[in-house]
Amino acid sequence: MIDKIRSADRRRVGVLTSVGDRWRALTKWQQAIGLAAFVAFLYYLPLLGVPGLTWLRTDSIEGGNNWAGVLFVCAIYVLVAIGLNVVVGLAGLLDLGYIGFFAIGAYSVALFGSVNSPVVKWIQQEFNLPPTWAVTWAICLFIAIVLTMISGVLLGWPTLRLRGDYLAIVTLGFGEIIRIVARNATGLTNGPVGISAIPGPEGPPSVDNKVFGLIDAKPWYWLAITFVLIMVILVRRLEHSRVGRAWLAVREDEDAAAVMGVYPFKFKLWAFAIGAALGGLSGFLFGSRNAFIDPTQFNANLSILFVAMVVVGGSGNMIGVSLGAVLLAYLPERFRDFADYRWLVFGLAMVLVMILRPQGLVPSRRRARELKDRAADAEEVPAHV
Repeated sequence: MIDKIRSADRRRVGVLTSVGDRWRALTKWQQAIGLAAFVAFLYYLPLLGVPGLTWLRTDSIEGGNNWAGVLFVCAIYVLVAIGLNVVVGLAGLLDLGYIGFFAIGAYSVALFGSVNSPVVKWIQQEFNLPPTWAVTWAICLFIAIVLTMISGVLLGWPTLRLRGDYLAIVTLGFGEIIRIVARNATGLTNGPVGISAIPGPEGPPSVDNKVFGLIDAKPWYWLAITFVLIMVILVRRLEHSRVGRAWLAVREDEDAAAVMGVYPFKFKLWAFAIGAALGGLSGFLFGSRNAFIDPTQFNANLSILFVAMVVVGGSGNMIGVSLGAVLLAYLPERFRDFADYRWLVFGLAMVLVMILRPQGLVPSRRRARELKDRAADAEEVPAHV
């Protein structure tokens, strides 16, 4: 039985490797056409009506949620997974409090985007104009990214000298601190009551909004997927830069990286800051779309789910973590037919994935090679005995 499992793992890794090799063997224009077709399909998804694929739509089942709304959540989770993959997958830091950055991004647009906020008053005073919601929303986006980056630095500066479980406990406490502060600071965050009428690019939710309203989620999905594609390009370039190579060195062996001239603390702090910025961006979009937030939406369970996206998808591989995020956002909606049992089915599916694919659904090439080497070593041991 063990030999069968090992051979099955080797076949899966071989398939993934061959697909990657075939893609890299294509010419530049063939890759460009393939990428363009894939991006076009992503933008077409809310309108999905291809015969044979309509069963994928969640609004085709009884009690299912709006299809475009589910796609928007998938896009937000992909953005979260990409940011957390920088911290967990590339730098090798276990962050269980990522929900804190997500909450800071959501509260940034809620607090600074309201009618009486300092941002709106500053636009009125400086430009002597009534506030333009698109400009206000863009400024709030910048504020959310800056605040979350600063939060990442403030959290990482005293804690990144810790390793392993100790770092995980500290980050988990950070996420809970943000939630408790949001619940108790009633004068600032309105406490458990929450904040409503959070503006989008066209202002607070209203029947006058022609594009970004509350009912039609398609424009929100197209906006979110645009941010996802931009962040994928930026993070990919960062991964192949000197900073990305330093992250990989620190992840594999921090002491050896320090001996080779890589300052681990600086690059771990960079990973925390960049990951926090992506978490703040996703929270910002989440708050703008929902138009209402309260502290109960930012609990520790959601933070653990964020980590599960990275682990299930394949830590260190952007395609893998994106797939994990989509599955973990989509499957609970797809299992709505099971009513109260859908979370049981969802949990069993996760357990099976971790048993059969402990390295993730789509592991990074480095991890795939490690798996192949371990399998080869396991076969050689009986021969010597």
